[in-house]
Amino acid sequence: MILLDTSVLIDYLKGTEKPESAALDRIIDKGIPFGICAFVFQETLQGARDLEEYERLREYLGSLVFHELRNGIGSYEKAALINARCRNAGLAVRSTIDLLIAEIAIENGLELLHRDNDFRNIASVVGELKLFDPRDLI
Repeated sequence: MILLDTSVLIDYLKGTEKPESAALDRIIDKGIPFGICAFVFQETLQGARDLEEYERLREYLGSLVFHELRNGIGSYEKAALINARCRNAGLAVRSTIDLLIAEIAIENGLELLHRDNDFRNIASVVGELKLFDPRDLI
């Protein structure tokens, strides 16, 4: 199963042609299971231009499968540890939300489809984070 990051979902919804949004199109066409998390839900809704678009997005996103952190406060501790491991390797992760999304992917055994350098940096240090390669669907 695939976890979508906000970066891919926004490109897809806006019709922006990127390899990752094209991969999401193929994922949908092939019926490959995918979902989002509450952080992606909130970030995507936050980008709505007006209340009408907000309601359309809320309805669509609410129909998707949601994945969550599984270990309460321990999940947040693990996300902070991801950051510490990256910093120790000389890499900065700019977004706390990205650390939490990465932890959700790890805890749920999901591959992450993204278009965000933070996730590439995390995955280069944290082998447990599996990134979905859009070329896998070509």
